[in-house]
Amino acid sequence: MAGQTNITRRLLVMAAPALLCGTGWLPRPVLAQSSATPTTIVLSRLANVPDQRVGGEILREVYARLNIKLDFIDVEAKRALALSNAGETDGEIQRIANISKDYPALIQLPTPINYIEPTVFTTTLKFDVQGWESIKNYQIGIVRGVGSSEAGTSGMPHVQRATSLTDLVQMLDHDRFDLLVTDLFSGQVEIKKQKLESRIAPLLPPLSRIYVYHYLHESHRALVPSVEAVIEDMTKSGELEQLRAKLVNETLQQIG
Repeated sequence: MAGQTNITRRLLVMAAPALLCGTGWLPRPVLAQSSATPTTIVLSRLANVPDQRVGGEILREVYARLNIKLDFIDVEAKRALALSNAGETDGEIQRIANISKDYPALIQLPTPINYIEPTVFTTTLKFDVQGWESIKNYQIGIVRGVGSSEAGTSGMPHVQRATSLTDLVQMLDHDRFDLLVTDLFSGQVEIKKQKLESRIAPLLPPLSRIYVYHYLHESHRALVPSVEAVIEDMTKSGELEQLRAKLVNETLQQIG
């Protein structure tokens, strides 16, 4: 990606997508290497967002079962979508449903790979959290471009945006707004990193639980059925949830 990343290769145009799709069959769970199968996929990853790292490691296992190596480019949330939609990266680790309406070059895989729980974090405020409507009259901080936060606070009058979760937590610590909203797990990780557990805490329950989906650029349309098949199999077997729990626990323990 000239001037923006150190990606030094671009994937060859797939030679036979029509043939693969037309048969209605692709090997499960391992996709045989061919001229239509990339050896490496590069995904946009939101910088300094712990839940993106969990999703990325889940997908690393998914793609390993297809004999495909996974790499990541760490960028801020809005930039990530611009890059993947333009084909500068091969897709998104995880995003909320239906972003294809705004980014039509991205294909949403049907089975969610992860979930996020948007949660209120505050320094001193205490109130009964009852969904998004219960925070609308407060000054709110969110990370710019994070779809769940953007959608949940849409139309609210006092929303400030930071370029990263690290910045967002620091802004709350400096009383730039009343509360911040981010994924529960990601918020807990960042607060522990900054050693602010005595200063900032979550207000539970979470605002909601939102399932998130893997997206591939349309140039990899022929790969979608095989990736989806692995995700679906791991979900049905319980492997995906077990892997998620393991990654979340490991992350929090490493910081602690």
